[in-house]
Amino acid sequence: MDYVSALVPPIVMAVFFIGVVRVIVKTQGGAAKDKEDAAVDAALARVEGARPSSPAQDA
Repeated sequence: MDYVSALVPPIVMAVFFIGVVRVIVKTQGGAAKDKEDAAVDAALARVEGARPSSPAQDA
């Protein structure tokens, strides 16, 4: 019976991981894709705008 208790945690983690991956794949795209893409673009623009300009370095 020790082998059952040794196998249960990896099996439970594998099932949970597969479920998480399925949810991520299913939620990609869809009706809210444009809205999500716009939100990411706006966040990246804020980060790029807030980043201080660094002097050019010769390599």
